[in-house]
Amino acid sequence: PGSAALVWRHRGMETVSGWLSNSVAGLLVLLRLSDRDHAQRKKRMEEKALEVYDIIRTIRDPEKPNTLEELDVVTESCVAVQEITEEEYLVTIKFTPTIPHCSLATLIGLCLRVKLQRCLPFKHKLEIYISEGTHFTEEDINKQINDKERVAAAMENPNLREIVEHCVTEPDD
Repeated sequence: PGSAALVWRHRGMETVSGWLSNSVAGLLVLLRLSDRDHAQRKKRMEEKALEVYDIIRTIRDPEKPNTLEELDVVTESCVAVQEITEEEYLVTIKFTPTIPHCSLATLIGLCLRVKLQRCLPFKHKLEIYISEGTHFTEEDINKQINDKERVAAAMENPNLREIVEHCVTEPDD
């Protein structure tokens, strides 16, 4: 090959090399932005989860004078929030009844649902479950408290509605 061909090859390699360097640098910038976006999104979801927890922790137990927080029925770690869209979130609660045969687990789930439907300041979908392995009939109760028709029917019962109101109303309301 002549000297012109060698110069062209050399310049071509420099061009390819420069393009690769710029592409790699651009990719690294995008990855850093992606990591930053992920960290910001994660922080936002943690803040939303705390916001949810602050709403449910003061719900009173139907039988005892304690709150669900005081009885460890709900904890900060039982709340998870995921972004569905920029404006809508999936809120998942996994609560733990005080005993495996708790007869009020369904009522507690109903109280959680009612209070969150009333108080959450952002658009959401709500899933409430009993923590796995903490209740003898957890599957049946999970179906009940996540069935909109059953929840609506339960809230039509005046006695049940009164109990729920008592549990979800803040002491200073």
